Amino acid sequence: MKRLLGIFGWLAMALVTLFLSLGYYLNLAQLKTVSFRPRIAFSSVDPVGSHAVLPEVLGAFTFSVKPADAIPEIVKNYLKKYSSPLYPQADFLVETARNNNLDPRLLVAIAQQESNLCKKIPDDSFNCWGWGIHSRGTLRFASYQEAIEAVAQGLSQNYFGQGLTTPEEIQGIYTPLSDGSWSKAVQQFLDEMN
Repeated sequence: MKRLLGIFGWLAMALVTLFLSLGYYLNLAQLKTVSFRPRIAFSSVDPVGSHAVLPEVLGAFTFSVKPADAIPEIVKNYLKKYSSPLYPQADFLVETARNNNLDPRLLVAIAQQESNLCKKIPDDSFNCWGWGIHSRGTLRFASYQEAIEAVAQGLSQNYFGQGLTTPEEIQGIYTPLSDGSWSKAVQQFLDEMN
């Protein structure tokens, strides 16, 4: 009799464990995947700082330049390195991105992923970002400047404005059929510009 009670007790515990594990597994499947990549953010802090060194060396002075200052040069150098048709628009791209509270490097990284920095775009479209290119047609712009403004405003309002700030989060709407390679490539290009 004790054996029979032991077997039933073990069986009851096994069933409880099985149902608890199954419930936990189903709950995990419904959780949103968390991205550990840093969010792309633009801060408008004072880009230059300085202070005197005290008191070890009299008259010594240190000067530091914060990374925000380097971004225009980083963008120009990156576009020049890859002989991009966007190179003459580098200053406009940086200014427009910053006016829309975007990191200018994100626009460059997306253009690198979508069109090899404007080297492979639909004829007469100036569309380096794959913006509005789908089965129903191709969105065309009159100039690179018009395209830069449209893409920067669109990213700012439709992505960053909705809290989608990492390449992984942006990918879900920008190119929903991607298996993750789009966001990995955009992140790689961003990393190259750091």
